[in-house]
Amino acid sequence: MEEELKCPVCGSLFREPIILPCSHNVCLPCARTIAVQTPETGAGPGAAAGSAACLDSECAAGGGGDHADKLSLHSETDSGYGSYTPSLKSPNGVRVLPLVPAPPGAAAAPRGAGPASSSLTCPQCHRSASLDQRGLRGFQRNRLLEAIVQRYQQGRAAAAAAAKCQLCDRSPPEPAAVLCEQCEVLYCAACQLRCHPARGPFAKHRLAPPPAHPGAPGGGGDGGGGKGAGGGRKLPTCAEHDLENYSMYCVSCRSPVCYQCLEEGKHSKHDVKALGAMWKQHKAQLSQALNGVSDKAKEAKEFLVQLKNLLQQIQENGLDYEACLVAQCDALVDALTRQKAKLLTKVTKEREHKLKVVWDQINHCTLKLRQSTGLMEYCLEVIKENDPSGFLQISDALIKRVQVSQEQWVKGALEPKVSAEFDLTLDSEPLLQSIHQLDFIQMKCRVPPVPLLQLEKCCTRNNSVTLAWRMPPLSHNPVEGYILELDDGDGGQFREVYVGKETLCTIDGLHFNSTYNARVKAFNSSGVGPYSKTVILQTSDVAWFTFDPSSAHRDIVLSNDNQTATCNSYDDRVVLGTAAFSKGVHYWELHVDRYDNHPDPAFGIARINVVKDMMLGKDDKAWAMYVDNNRSWFMHCNSHTNRTEGGVSKGATVGVLLDLNKHNLTFYINGQQQGPPAFENIEGVFMPALSLNRNVQVTLHTGLEVPQCVKQTKLPNN
Repeated sequence: MEEELKCPVCGSLFREPIILPCSHNVCLPCARTIAVQTPETGAGPGAAAGSAACLDSECAAGGGGDHADKLSLHSETDSGYGSYTPSLKSPNGVRVLPLVPAPPGAAAAPRGAGPASSSLTCPQCHRSASLDQRGLRGFQRNRLLEAIVQRYQQGRAAAAAAAKCQLCDRSPPEPAAVLCEQCEVLYCAACQLRCHPARGPFAKHRLAPPPAHPGAPGGGGDGGGGKGAGGGRKLPTCAEHDLENYSMYCVSCRSPVCYQCLEEGKHSKHDVKALGAMWKQHKAQLSQALNGVSDKAKEAKEFLVQLKNLLQQIQENGLDYEACLVAQCDALVDALTRQKAKLLTKVTKEREHKLKVVWDQINHCTLKLRQSTGLMEYCLEVIKENDPSGFLQISDALIKRVQVSQEQWVKGALEPKVSAEFDLTLDSEPLLQSIHQLDFIQMKCRVPPVPLLQLEKCCTRNNSVTLAWRMPPLSHNPVEGYILELDDGDGGQFREVYVGKETLCTIDGLHFNSTYNARVKAFNSSGVGPYSKTVILQTSDVAWFTFDPSSAHRDIVLSNDNQTATCNSYDDRVVLGTAAFSKGVHYWELHVDRYDNHPDPAFGIARINVVKDMMLGKDDKAWAMYVDNNRSWFMHCNSHTNRTEGGVSKGATVGVLLDLNKHNLTFYINGQQQGPPAFENIEGVFMPALSLNRNVQVTLHTGLEVPQCVKQTKLPNN
């Protein structure tokens, strides 16, 4: 509470607090400090004298020790400091402006200048308030705040006197001077220097003032040190009428007023209420607001507990992750050590093999060399002999032996069978790169949570449904995409209709008057998350559609928001509707707006790939009724059937009934069935179709329920 009792200018407890028009409080001495004067021009010659009016009208009484605290504006500004007007910053960090000193040597305002108007800027919200002739006395004293500050100071003094040193060997102990927040021990000044020096292990301990007494204001007690409303406290008097007590509350001005304020007329026409009733009402409002703040404070405390638990969990999880990381890296090191031993074994085997081959070759070559050397020495001794007959007896055999010995040293015999190089290459670069790239994969990636369907954005239009979803807040698991599933509109199995990263999807071409179930799930590299809740979507009972300009023949002219069609050509041209039907019963009408020279417009249904430059029904992609002013025919695959009397003219209405439950097509002119059902056993997807030339203009009417006259018409069953 102490922060609420400190002045925003000086940072100390309030002294004679006054209430500014913005409802903030400031000390009366501080208010004199931050008041500012601005001279006004255009006043009379005597205005200079008026500029010396005192900020606080009480100082006009003169005399007494209060005069020093209630100096006039000019007595402060004429202090000889020149035009230096620095901004000040209070201990609470609020910047305020000091008084603007008058120019040097300016004894009085120049002739023609008006009286200086005084203003005061709130140091908290920076709103300016002009001072009237009463000066600062025009602001009401906050006597309630002043009483609370007084009780708080008394309680704090009592608490400071009650706090005793816990280590004193004196009786009674000395008053405590500091509290060590780490040791939770109260020390007097002597014991603190002796037992708790600010060095060594105590250097980082924080010493704070002794805590307030539990029964003192601000210390957790009831703050009952002051006098109650019915005690000896002096009742506040009106700021305008010193002898009158407040008795009423002006709702318009939001301030208490006295009886004389009402009599003088300043508040006579204002809405006033009894002071006690408004006191109770505002107390109730404040109590209600405090309940809301108390609830929020309770939530904040619970949130702090949650954050502290989160700190502990983070510490524990951090240790777990460190242990897991060390274990994984140690496992990698062990695996690398084992592989290193295997590779060293291979190198050893290769080395031993090479050494064996070389030693075998050395032994073999040494043996051959010794044999050859012995043979050469023997041959030299034979050559030295002078016995021709003896020489010739052995010369042939000796020559063969020498030749055979020479042949043993053929090419390759004097080359090493193995090289000194090892044919082993260890490619460690990929493993080294993998080690360098070793990192956490998105911090313990898990499958995504359940997506949340945004029902306010999900909707249906005709036979299309739009679904929207989002991930829950505070979801840290990555999402690579979504899978949207829809059933068949008849309670069948779900099927995938969309896979991608978008969170909004529209599915077209569904059945009318059908109920679809939809659900969505998210997936990432770790797998597929659970399904969302199932949303139920109902398509329209009847179809709303227009003529389709994108698929119409280029000679077709559309108007009236694509609901009216005519043609630029004398030849028949085809235009389709924007809806496609594969299920249900559908009815629409075409009104003949213009009918000249007895043309033959055709009405019916068609596939999307129908031929569009000839009459509807001449190919196998359309089923139609063409009609003139006297009669009509049904046509499909250029086959004309069921001639029926009765035609159309300007103002006529042609109705088309497509019953895909019974798989037939029926036509009506002016509400009466035209002939028998035109076509039966039709299957597939159909679009409304029309063919006409420049002599005809028709307007399409959709979204119609099957009329009673049509419903009551008895149609043959399939």
